[in-house]
Amino acid sequence: MNILTLVRQVPDAEARVKINQQTVDLDGTTLVVDGMDEYGVEEALRLRESGAGVEQIIALAIGPKRNEDALRTALAMGVDRAIHVETDEHFDAVTLSKVVAQVAQSENVGLILVGGQEADWDSQALGAASAERLSWPQLTWTNELKLDGDTLTGRHDVDDGNESFRVTLPAVVTTQQGLNEPRYPTLPNIMKAKKKELRKDDAAAYGLQARVRTVGAEIQTRARRNTMIDGKDPQAAAAQLLELLRSEAKVLA
Repeated sequence: MNILTLVRQVPDAEARVKINQQTVDLDGTTLVVDGMDEYGVEEALRLRESGAGVEQIIALAIGPKRNEDALRTALAMGVDRAIHVETDEHFDAVTLSKVVAQVAQSENVGLILVGGQEADWDSQALGAASAERLSWPQLTWTNELKLDGDTLTGRHDVDDGNESFRVTLPAVVTTQQGLNEPRYPTLPNIMKAKKKELRKDDAAAYGLQARVRTVGAEIQTRARRNTMIDGKDPQAAAAQLLELLRSEAKVLA
């Protein structure tokens, strides 16, 4: 059985994002592997290391050329090979799931691991859409996984706490913080990753047609008031701060 783990490259949480002509300009922005996806890569490696009979772990990225960096990171962590469906067009989650389903079928995949929520789009739809296309069961927001043959067991979060589950593969699983602690790539593994297969596919081969198109973007900004409070009298300063919070910031009743 092969495991397919999805990776996305997103702006670092501390990075400054610019808008250029109604589009997000990422030039010069620090980009990293989406944290949710990184948990999926780590979990795939741990399932194989547990002796569960995993033959290969394949990383898949869909997006522009810079996604190669995210795939190289996954390869350096221990993934066997990678597939990059290269495209500069932004596709919605339902459209992207078409690629995920086709790759899963062609690569003899029995388990798909995908981040529970995309950091840049704040979407939770990719896992569900992929499961629907394949008619596979889906387990969301997992915090524990164990694989024994073709049986996957574990726990996942629900509204009232968490519940245990058992499912016969194939299946789609979404990952989150708390499932594991991703490893750091070592220098020897980084060097080995350069020799691993990173296949390039043309997005046109998957027959993608965008259903949702981004036509504009804006960054929320709020000007500073630059109000200085004299701190010589602590009680007076506290009273003035409370008044500003109440009357100007509208955060106090």
